[in-house]
Amino acid sequence: MNNQWQQYKHLLNTFVKPALGCTEPISAAYASAVAASMLPATPERITIQVSDNLYKNSMGVFVPGTGKIGLAIAAAVGGIAGDPEAGLEVLAQITPTQVTQAQALIDTGNIIVKRTDASEFIYCRVEAQSQGSTAVVVISGGHTQITKKTLNGKIVFSNNSCSAQSTGNICDDLDITIQGIYDYAMGTDLADIDFILEAATLNSNLADEGLNHAYGLQVGRTMDKNIKSGFMTADLNNTIIMRTSAASDARMGGATLPAMSNYGSGNQGIAATVPVAMIAQHYHASDEQLARALVLSHLGAIYIKQHYPPLSAFCGNTVTSASAAMAMVYLAGGSYEQSCYAIQNVLSDCSGMVCDGAKSTCAMKVKTSTSSAITAFMLAMDDTQAFDQGIIAHDIETSIRNIGTLVTNGMSNTDATIINIMSA
Repeated sequence: MNNQWQQYKHLLNTFVKPALGCTEPISAAYASAVAASMLPATPERITIQVSDNLYKNSMGVFVPGTGKIGLAIAAAVGGIAGDPEAGLEVLAQITPTQVTQAQALIDTGNIIVKRTDASEFIYCRVEAQSQGSTAVVVISGGHTQITKKTLNGKIVFSNNSCSAQSTGNICDDLDITIQGIYDYAMGTDLADIDFILEAATLNSNLADEGLNHAYGLQVGRTMDKNIKSGFMTADLNNTIIMRTSAASDARMGGATLPAMSNYGSGNQGIAATVPVAMIAQHYHASDEQLARALVLSHLGAIYIKQHYPPLSAFCGNTVTSASAAMAMVYLAGGSYEQSCYAIQNVLSDCSGMVCDGAKSTCAMKVKTSTSSAITAFMLAMDDTQAFDQGIIAHDIETSIRNIGTLVTNGMSNTDATIINIMSA
């Protein structure tokens, strides 16, 4: 494997990983668990300071295993029972008794949540106290990227250098393009990418969970109900949208099953995986073909998203579903050019969809972007693409840069306005 392909594989290994619960509150739970592990006993008091964007994406989402919403319960249960070695699956082993203990800390005013100005979009500082000792853990640049740990005022760990783990600079100095991603997905050895097949298993399990149990808005279950009543047809299009939405319902509703995330987002991992896996089933694709398609979808999404801040007013499901559409074209036997058409088509459709925090309505946005991906895929297979219209350029790379400019320069005020509305 050449050096460039090694770097592509590293990106996949780093940014496509299992995560239990929405990654913003889970970041606080992880920081609390690490801080608690430094103390002589269970924390008696925890103070959490987070960036505005991390705050926004934690306000309305259920924390898995708790039945409760928000940063306070995430930090509290993380400090009491989180596994500091488990990363984004920090809360996998919590019990109802421990959730009750965490709620008691909140009820007595010993869990304090604050917003803070931070240069990083992903920033979390947790200060935990127990038996006269104080531990501080700072996460910055990535949901589990610890940059500093102190115990009783003494630094025990510090790493302020830019890391490959940071979601702000992952593709700096890396020669990566859609063409390069396509060549890698088609040409690399299966043994180097077959790990990504786990994404199909994990996210399909979430879809089953969302259909079998009531979570959030029950978008998937409502579609299923209407299919069974005859109001909707059980065609492939509706079934893909239903199952993808159901997985997001479960994810946002606090299901105790991990999602295979993409670029720090479980919802985007779902959007990158479930539609692709179902198209693979439709075309009777082999496991190898599915693995290559999932590489297209996940790595394409990672690449496009590096053109703008990791947390913003822009719903990342748009570009994730654009990459999923590219993967669908491959599975249907389409060409590289048609794959680019599919990306262009999605970007032309729902690039105006805003992110107003992680919550149950994210399933609606997953539904929207997935529907767009299917339409874009069908158009592309008919050699139809959007180009030279609005922000969509004649070539795919310019369109991607335009999306980055739109989000980075054009949506910063939108983001601040959304946060202020939500915090009012």
